[in-house]
Amino acid sequence: MPRWLRVTIPAVLILVWFALFGIGGASFGSIGAVATNDQVQFLPASSEATRVQQIQSEFRGNESIPAIVIFQRDGGLTDADRTIIADAATAFQATPGVIADGVSPAIPSADGEAAEVFVQIDATAEVKDVVGDLRAELAAIDVDGLTSYLAGPAGFTADLSGAFAGIDGLLLAVALSAVFLILVIVYRSPLLPLIMLGSSMAALCAAVFVVVQLAAADILLINGQTQGILFILVIGAATDYSLLYIARYREALHVHESKWTATWAALRGSWEPILAAGGTVIAALLLLLFSELNSNKILGPVAAIGIVFALLASLTLLPALMLWAGRTAFWPRRPKVGEVGPSEKSLTAKGIWPSLARFIRRRPRTIWITSTLLLGVMALGLLGLKADGVASSEFVLGESQSRDGQALISEHFPGGSGTPAVIVAPEGALQPAADVLLATDGVDSVSVLSADSPSGTLPVTAEGIQPVGAPGSAPAEPTVINGQVLLQATLNYAGDSLQAEALVTELRTELASVGTAEDPVLVGGTTAVALDTNTAAIHDRNLIIPLVLIVIMLILMVLLRSIVAPLLLIGSVVLSFASALGVSALVFNNVFHFAGADPVVPLFGFVFLVALGVDYNIFLMTRVREETKVHGAREGVLRGLVLTGGVITSAGLVLAATFAALGVLPILFLAQLAFIVAFGVLLDTFLVRSLLIPALSYDIGRAIWWPSKLSRMPDSPRFTASEK
Repeated sequence: MPRWLRVTIPAVLILVWFALFGIGGASFGSIGAVATNDQVQFLPASSEATRVQQIQSEFRGNESIPAIVIFQRDGGLTDADRTIIADAATAFQATPGVIADGVSPAIPSADGEAAEVFVQIDATAEVKDVVGDLRAELAAIDVDGLTSYLAGPAGFTADLSGAFAGIDGLLLAVALSAVFLILVIVYRSPLLPLIMLGSSMAALCAAVFVVVQLAAADILLINGQTQGILFILVIGAATDYSLLYIARYREALHVHESKWTATWAALRGSWEPILAAGGTVIAALLLLLFSELNSNKILGPVAAIGIVFALLASLTLLPALMLWAGRTAFWPRRPKVGEVGPSEKSLTAKGIWPSLARFIRRRPRTIWITSTLLLGVMALGLLGLKADGVASSEFVLGESQSRDGQALISEHFPGGSGTPAVIVAPEGALQPAADVLLATDGVDSVSVLSADSPSGTLPVTAEGIQPVGAPGSAPAEPTVINGQVLLQATLNYAGDSLQAEALVTELRTELASVGTAEDPVLVGGTTAVALDTNTAAIHDRNLIIPLVLIVIMLILMVLLRSIVAPLLLIGSVVLSFASALGVSALVFNNVFHFAGADPVVPLFGFVFLVALGVDYNIFLMTRVREETKVHGAREGVLRGLVLTGGVITSAGLVLAATFAALGVLPILFLAQLAFIVAFGVLLDTFLVRSLLIPALSYDIGRAIWWPSKLSRMPDSPRFTASEK
C-alpha cells in the first residue's frame, strides 16, 4: 500500500471520530431532557393499568401527578398549627406547575396528630422542579415540633430524579477513574490507558448522540436506568475489546519492525473474536425487544447502539491511534523485534499463567470437579432470592422525603390515602362494583368522580351514593363518560406496597363477575401500575432468558465449528450466573438488608453476565482453537490459557470496576445490578475462565471440538516429568 494511504487512512479515521466525540459530547447535556422516569410510559399498551390511565384522562381533563403533604405533631396539632397548615395550602395553589383548584383543604387524622393536603401537579410540568418549590415552601415553615414531608407519586418522582442527578458527572468520573487505575497497574504505562479510554469515550459520545436524536424524534424512550447502563456498558465493552486488540498488537510488534504490518497482523488475529464477542452481546440485547415491559424493550436497542459504536471504535479508532503511537504507547516497556513475546513463551517458563497451566495439566479432573462443586454451593443462595417486587418507596437508597412521608401517612391515615385504586365501571354497575369493593378486606372507603360535587367526588356506601351539598340544593350526580363511571377505592395499605398489589389482584378477580366481556370493570391507579409492571417483568424474565441462551449457543457453534464446546461453555455460564445470583441474594438479605428486588434485576443481570461472560469464552476458546491446530487439543488448551490469561483477567477487572461504579448512584435497582454483575464477572474471570473451562477442556481433549476435524486430530503428547 502506498505510504500516503498509510498516513491518510488512520488520519481520516482519527478526525472522523474526533468530530463524533465533539458532537456527542455536546449531546450529554440533552440526554436528561429526553429521558423520562414515568412508570406508566413503560407499561405495555394492553395492560389494564394503561387502559385505565387512558380512560382516566378523559374524566379528569388535565393529567396530573398527585403529591401528598403530611403535617404531624406528637401529642396533637394545635390551633396555631392548623392555621399554618391552611396558609400553606393556600400558598401551594400559587406555586407554578400546580393545577388550578388542585389543592385540597387540610384533612385531619382521626387521632388529631396529623393533617394531609393533596396537591395535584400538572403532568406536563417539570415535576421535580415543582416538588422542589413546594418542599422549599415547607422548609420555610420553621415551627418547633411540627413535622412536614411531601410524599406521594410526585414526591417519589422527584426523589428518583434527584438520585439520578449524578449520572452524567459522578458515574462517569468514578468509572473512568477506576478503569484508568487498573490499566496503569496492569500495563505500567501512562499513555496506553489514555489511548484506550479516549477510544471508549469516543464510542460513548457517538452512541449518546444517536440515542438522543432517536429519543428526541420519539423513536425510542430512555429513562435514568437505561442511561446509566448505556454509559457503563459502552465504557466496559469498548475497553475489553481494546484489550484484546492491544494484546495482539503487542505480540505483532515482537515479530514485525513495521508498525503498519504489525497493525494488520493484529487486526487479522483479533477482528473475528471481537466481532463475535460484540455480536453475542448485541444479539442478547436485541432479544429484549420481545419483552412486554417497555422499559426492558427500550434497553435493547439503546444498549445495542452503544455496543455497535464500541465495536467500531475498537476496530477503527483504536488501531489508528495505536499505529500513530507505535511502540511508544507501551513506554517504558516498549516491545522489541526479536524479543521473546507471549506467543513464544514455553509452558515451562516462570509466571502465574504457565504455572497455572502446569497445575491444570497435572490435576485437570480434580480442578474442574472442585470448581463445579464450589459454584454449586454458591448457587444454593438462590433459595433466599426475593425478586418478586419491592415498594417504590424503597427504590431510592439513603434519604428520601417520599419514603419518610409515606411512613407518617400510614401511621395516621389509611396507607393508600392520596393514591387510591382507580376503577372504571359501566354506569349500571356502579353500585354492584362499590359493593364488591366495600366487602373486600383492606378497602377503607369508596367514592365516585362527580364534576357537580365541591370536592370532585361523592362518597359511596352500601346504602348507595351519599348526597353532598347544602340542604335543598340539587343533588350532585356521578360523572358519566361513554357510559362509564370512575370509582376510587382508598386502601388500608400504602399505594406502593406489596400488600396493596395483592389487594388489587384480589379486586380484579372479584370485579370480573360484575362486568362483561364487552364492557369489563377495570382496576388501575398507582398500585395497579406497579403490579402490572412486576407481572410484565416476570413474564419477560421467563421468556428472554431461554431465548438468550439459545441464540448465544448457536453463535458459538458457528464461531467454534463445534457442538460440544458451546454446550459446555453455555453450561458454565449458566452455573456461574446462578452462583453469582446466589451469593448476591445472601449479601442483599444479610449484609445490606434490602427489602427485596425488582423482577428485572435477575433478567438484566443474566443478559449482561451471560453475554459478557461469553465474550471471555470467545477470547479464550478462539485462541485455544488457533493453538490446537498447531500443537494439538490438550496442548492447545494450555497455550490458549497462557496467552489469554492476562488479557481476560485485565478485561474482567475493568468490566467489574465499571459496573461497580453503578453503585455510586443511590438507586436500589442499579446498586443490586452493580453487585451482581461485578461479582459475577470476577467469579467468571478468576474461577470459570481460569480453572473450570481449561481443566474441563483439557480432560475431555479433542472430543470437545466434535464434530469438526479438530476432534479427529491427535492430542498432544503427555507431559514429561521435567515439566511438572
